[in-house]
Amino acid sequence: METGADLMDEAGLAAFEGLRPRLTGLAYRMLGEVQEAEDAVQDAYLRWNGTDRAAVEEPRAWLIKVVTNLCLNRLASARARRETYTGPWLPEPVPGAGGLGARVLGPLETAEQRDSVSLALLTLMESLTPAERAVFVLREAFGYKHRDIAEVLDVTETASRQLHRRARQRVASAERRFAPPGERWRRLVERFLDAAVRGDLAGLEAILAEDVVAWSDGGGKVTAARNAIAGRTRVARFLLGVARRAADLPGASLEPSIEEVNGVPALAVRVDGELTMIAVLEASGDRVTAVHAVLNPDKLGFAARALSRSGRLPGPS
Repeated sequence: METGADLMDEAGLAAFEGLRPRLTGLAYRMLGEVQEAEDAVQDAYLRWNGTDRAAVEEPRAWLIKVVTNLCLNRLASARARRETYTGPWLPEPVPGAGGLGARVLGPLETAEQRDSVSLALLTLMESLTPAERAVFVLREAFGYKHRDIAEVLDVTETASRQLHRRARQRVASAERRFAPPGERWRRLVERFLDAAVRGDLAGLEAILAEDVVAWSDGGGKVTAARNAIAGRTRVARFLLGVARRAADLPGASLEPSIEEVNGVPALAVRVDGELTMIAVLEASGDRVTAVHAVLNPDKLGFAARALSRSGRLPGPS
């Protein structure tokens, strides 16, 4: 026979699991790393399990506050690690809108929620203070009112507004000016992939903006540029060099494909069945304005599992 405590445990677990995608989506936007986000949510679960849940009037608000503050604590150590990171640090890419991807990205029902997980914006948010980042994510991605954000962060509503204004100002100058509709974006990625695979320098240059910038995150584990590369010709030559190095491996089987990553079409490359790169493009009109290429194998493990489960990319034989 079930006791009241048993029923309470089941109810508490059901309440938490119902909110897990939203909580993980919040943590991922705050931290930019899948395992860190999942660890923060697990820590929140342990606190939820140990609290007097009958005294919690609004579980959602309580858990959002706990996860936000756990992420704020984790950001301090994360930033210290990133200061000594080899080369550019890019957020961890998350493929798909369903399956494992949905578990990490959380709700993607609105344009604001989709934009808030773009690698471009997550990278820009690295320039924000932890408090600015928290306000920006809660306001822009989840539509929280400033009075609710103030309660989450234990600040005044005026302070929340000021933090949001500063965050908007810091990212506004570098945000995408225009993102083409989904089908046009996919066609642009297809043209990019075709030119890169064929080694067509002129064709690649034709779809790159004059002031295009490329970042490559190898984390010191694989060959990658230590600094951002700017300019149409330099970026085109760099990208073709990356493609040639992969293709020139003795007996290597190169498997490029287009996948949805962080809400947009992106390039995924497998060599002999192993995921070796995900490249996410930014675009303005019909030109690529930026390339974010993640090559660090430590950041591709989750993506490989997500793509393998989705059936879009076969697992290694």
